[in-house]
Amino acid sequence: MTEVSSLTGRLLVATPVLADPNFDRAVVLLLDHDEEGSLGVVLNRPTPVGVGDILETWAGLAGEPGVVFQGGPVSLDSALGLAVIPGDEGPLGWRRVHGAIGLVDLEAPPELLASSLGSLRIFAGYAGWGPGQLEAELGEGAWYVVESEPGDVSSPRPESLWRNVLRRQRSELAMVATYPDDPSLN
Repeated sequence: MTEVSSLTGRLLVATPVLADPNFDRAVVLLLDHDEEGSLGVVLNRPTPVGVGDILETWAGLAGEPGVVFQGGPVSLDSALGLAVIPGDEGPLGWRRVHGAIGLVDLEAPPELLASSLGSLRIFAGYAGWGPGQLEAELGEGAWYVVESEPGDVSSPRPESLWRNVLRRQRSELAMVATYPDDPSLN
């Protein structure tokens, strides 16, 4: 078995050739990546459902837009909370994933985290890959792998995230940000 270099905390940015409609122009933050598989959330799929409609106690802490995001096609009936908490130590009820980004225990009382939260986003479902599956997709050119920034999790304009993440790259990837939504119209 080959060793898997962890991509935890990095972004997967869908290439224009990725044919799966679940991931069209998706930006996925990898929360876990090892030899057993990968798990992440799509950062740029807001739903019309308000956070208060499903997690009333957390609604006041959710960043703008205050809606639930579709984290991926798997387990849409489950919720994940991601929060950016600056500093070295996080509060009880928060587990660091990468840098200032961490998972929130949505079963914990929101008051435990309220004073520490820099931003909070709630996701319904997640994106998951079995062992070797993501590596195969990377080999096929389905994803660009780039560094994440804490602001990606809480982007107030998620519909622009795909282009913005590509545009900030210091390589030819910045040019991909100009790729048309429908290339057949060119």
